[in-house]
Amino acid sequence: MRHETVSRDFFIRNRGRLRSALKPKSIVIVHSNDLMPSSADGTLPFRQNSDLYYLTGVRQEQTVLVMMPDAVDPQEREILFVQETSEHIAVWDGDKLDKAQARELTGIGRVEWSHTFDGMLQRLVPQADQVYLLTNEHLRADTTVETRNARFVRECRARFPLHRYERLAPILHRLRMIKDDEEVRMMRLACGVTEAGFRRVLGFIRPGVGEWEIEAELLHEFVRRGSRGFAYTPIVGSGANACVLHYIENDQVCRDGEMVMIDVGAEYAGWTSDLTRAVPVNGRFTRRQRQLHDAVLRVFRGANAVLRPGNTPIEYHRQVMELVERELVDLGLITAKEAREQGPDKALVRKYFMHGTSHHIGLDVHDVAPPHEPFAEGMVFTIEPGIYIREEGLGIRIENDVVVGKEHNLDLMESIPIEAGEIEELMNA
Repeated sequence: MRHETVSRDFFIRNRGRLRSALKPKSIVIVHSNDLMPSSADGTLPFRQNSDLYYLTGVRQEQTVLVMMPDAVDPQEREILFVQETSEHIAVWDGDKLDKAQARELTGIGRVEWSHTFDGMLQRLVPQADQVYLLTNEHLRADTTVETRNARFVRECRARFPLHRYERLAPILHRLRMIKDDEEVRMMRLACGVTEAGFRRVLGFIRPGVGEWEIEAELLHEFVRRGSRGFAYTPIVGSGANACVLHYIENDQVCRDGEMVMIDVGAEYAGWTSDLTRAVPVNGRFTRRQRQLHDAVLRVFRGANAVLRPGNTPIEYHRQVMELVERELVDLGLITAKEAREQGPDKALVRKYFMHGTSHHIGLDVHDVAPPHEPFAEGMVFTIEPGIYIREEGLGIRIENDVVVGKEHNLDLMESIPIEAGEIEELMNA
């Protein structure tokens, strides 16, 4: 087995929580993602729809979950449709789930082949008063490419125009924002894989190494430890590249005297991790680099202290901006007078810290949640302040993943080197 098994009770619990949030006489229909083409006869690696995975644990295409809690026939209250396997598929693509395996994985008693879904749909939908369908409602979603779920919304509404249609996304966002113990366990394992990769590159980085070589070392360590690879496209930015927030070319050579910022996370069993560190290419911080690193680290710790239940994302970020402002004054980047006079938008602070401080993380690296929801126990966030001085070609961001706790937060990356002295010691061991 590539990774530790996720308990099927986790998926059973998730479906139970969803059932309790539905209106009476409802039907829920959730499709897998499509297998996406690249060019010619090529396809991209398959990535399952996170909501379907959250409810079933199935990671293969042509899968559909149907839930109809009030169905008169108990056999119609949960049905999973999976692709029918065959000798031809087994030879060319490998084994797919058979019905018994799908039942064991998901805890769903009734499993049918996907080609029977259309006929079953005609039987079930007329028995329901409302139909819950899935749309991508992430605030930063790019919906240019039509997904299998989006396509089904259009087809279902045309086929059954007089039904009441309900949005499934807000319910699942609210369920997914509080992490189950099983999720935290998997995210901790993902963070452990990320730590192994980071420790590996601390002994590898030196002047003359290519950013792409650092990326390769990380990927090697991730995959050998059971990850499918990167949770997102990694950033390995040396020198001024660290000041480009979404720098992903990773094609420059690391030079003596520069810093290299590594923003990377391993996927594990479907869950993500997200780490950022900035380290000196030659293994020793200059005085200025150390000043900036320690300033960002103080902001990181201050942010962790206010990322607490009841605080709101807007107020939290305002508080972090105040922390950054004080550090910018101490670094000589702005004066105390300029800080007082800059206005509530804090344009001078935003010049050096232009992104958000935290985001939800889980099955997606920018995980779903209702907008502006106050922080609550069981949420998992990144904390990732940074200061970027473009005129000096110097940018530092520090990022860990933390579980919001009742009394204090649980840092899932607390064992990953973060102090400048510890980083230097490991790089020069």
